[in-house]
Amino acid sequence: MTKRPEELALLAESGRLLASVFEMLDRVPLAGLSTLQIDQMVERFIVGDLDARPASKGQYGYGFVLNSSVNEVVCHGVPSAEEVLREGDIVNLDITLEKNGYIADSSKTYLVGEVEPAAKRLVRTAYDAMWMGIRAVRPGARLGDVGWAIERHAKRCGYSVVREYCGHGIGREMHEEPQVLHFGKPGTGLVLREGMVFTIEPMLNRGRRAVRTEADGWTVVTRDGSLSAQFEHTVAVTASGVSVLTLRPEERGMVERTKLVA
Repeated sequence: MTKRPEELALLAESGRLLASVFEMLDRVPLAGLSTLQIDQMVERFIVGDLDARPASKGQYGYGFVLNSSVNEVVCHGVPSAEEVLREGDIVNLDITLEKNGYIADSSKTYLVGEVEPAAKRLVRTAYDAMWMGIRAVRPGARLGDVGWAIERHAKRCGYSVVREYCGHGIGREMHEEPQVLHFGKPGTGLVLREGMVFTIEPMLNRGRRAVRTEADGWTVVTRDGSLSAQFEHTVAVTASGVSVLTLRPEERGMVERTKLVA
């Protein structure tokens, strides 16, 4: 379950490359693009520019490079030529990348053009909730501490946390042990040890937490049609706390705050 130093170095390289994919997307005006166009753009960048492999394509029979989850879609949204992003949408882009045999996983919810304040608040809270979970990571802490930190923040802000999907260990395989729940009780669950690598990826709903899977077998939506937002990072437990392997340049201040909390 723990990774050796040489494995951590390879995972960090995959994470750095994946962060650059989101840097590329940050420069792209999303309004007017189909989710399939974004999928193809990301594939060209990962394969052509980064000389890496999009790890999601072909995994479990999935035919695309990313998940594109728009508005009430919680996760696993399937790219489509017919689904065109419009001003006011929110869309989570969930992307994996494999380099030298090791996989990194990250996601970000984008605001498409001018978005209503209530949607912006949901997206910001999902982002902050992820960081609350990250800040709870350190040797000797427990997974319940991570889930509790996330759920407490979400509930304080009036949102629900989806329970059917969770974070996961990651390395040579996309999904490894342990499972990382985004709810829990402090002082419970697996004890974290230096060298563990896993994702933290809370999904917050504006309404109730109940979800359902659509007929395609992939797309998960809120049962009440409310908006959902998600963020995800791959993290490693270090001797002094936590390292965010998929950290993007604009987030360096978040790491400093994480160190202060730790």
